Amino acid sequence: MGKALDGVRILDFTHVQSGPTCTQLLAWFGADVIKVERAGAGDITREQLRDIPDVDSLYFTMLNHNKRSVTIDTKNPEGKLVLEALIQKCDVLVENFAPGALDRMGFTWERIQELNPKMIVASVKGFGPGPYEDCKVYENVAQCAGGAASTTGFDDGPPVVSGAQIGDSGTGLHLALGIVTALFQRVSTGRGQRVLAAMQDGVLNLCRVKLRDQQRLERTGVMKEYPQYPNGTFGEAVPRAGNASGGGQPGWILKCKGWEADPNAYIYFITQAPVWAKICNVIGKEEWATDPEYATPAARLPRLKEIFAEIERWTMTKTKFEAMEILNKYDIPCGPILSMKEIAEEPSLRKTGTIVEVDHPLRGKYLTVGNPIKLSDSPTEVTRSPLLGEHTEEVMAELGYSLEQISALRVAGAI
Repeated sequence: MGKALDGVRILDFTHVQSGPTCTQLLAWFGADVIKVERAGAGDITREQLRDIPDVDSLYFTMLNHNKRSVTIDTKNPEGKLVLEALIQKCDVLVENFAPGALDRMGFTWERIQELNPKMIVASVKGFGPGPYEDCKVYENVAQCAGGAASTTGFDDGPPVVSGAQIGDSGTGLHLALGIVTALFQRVSTGRGQRVLAAMQDGVLNLCRVKLRDQQRLERTGVMKEYPQYPNGTFGEAVPRAGNASGGGQPGWILKCKGWEADPNAYIYFITQAPVWAKICNVIGKEEWATDPEYATPAARLPRLKEIFAEIERWTMTKTKFEAMEILNKYDIPCGPILSMKEIAEEPSLRKTGTIVEVDHPLRGKYLTVGNPIKLSDSPTEVTRSPLLGEHTEEVMAELGYSLEQISALRVAGAI
């Protein structure tokens, strides 16, 4: 059985993280992704954060699986002709250049439409139309401008950015959905279109519950599920909520046995209302199940710090995995704080293809993240990232260039 995106050809002008996240996902689903890079240099992440001298970094390899690499000098007139030929043969052009860069290369939307009216041009930008649309944006800037940082951390500390790359990889995931949607619409219209995913917009979409809370705060002046209630104060904007879930099920991160030596010996514990009586039994506070001061969610809200302190006295007698085993028997929602080392060594993640071992001709074997989206009829095989320009001659031959023409283009510095 074929792959879901068999027959779709992607012209990949992306670099670093946001764009490559998008095109790698499309490649995993079977699209032929042709990554265009600068001769002699390539994607800047090939050399960033290297752990082996003169070998492509993990930063690059983990974001560019299942792709082909070609080198083209787009400033060279002959190289520009090669790029035009690629545009005519491809379905989608994906780029995350600085604002206006594609236009300055001579490939405006109008020019691309002349070459291929069915071409979909997909872009990652920092901001959408507005006062900041010409600004360059990186991961942490996006988290700050999208509302994530102001709502992350503890109330007595500064804003905090997340270790999750919600600005870069998060926006890449949004862009991939936009591309697939545009491809689907093209089936009926026959036309290409532009797809834009702004990093600020992507982060905000992932932080929508905080926009929800902003409106609630403006209406009521207080949010009882936040740790500032009942003894703290609320200002005009949604505050940082620490480890509170910010939803209808109060939760907190609690210490487990061994926390003094292990920075990840913690568990996330949710005091879900339907299992409150079971929680009381597990921690040895059976009387709380019927005590009017603890028996209802509303009664518990002003006492959450006290309640979690009592639960923590119990969790500190168990490792996080022992606590998980006990709590799951009673359907009490919880989750261990897993380190990257624990995740890398988890057999179940290897079995599902979420963690994959890949063999690279220069690097050797390394671990990477596999496709997070599983299709029953289109399983993903993760193949290694390409060496710089590895597929230039192969792709040129597919475009109809002879060996003599390819050699001439190399001599001219066009490829």
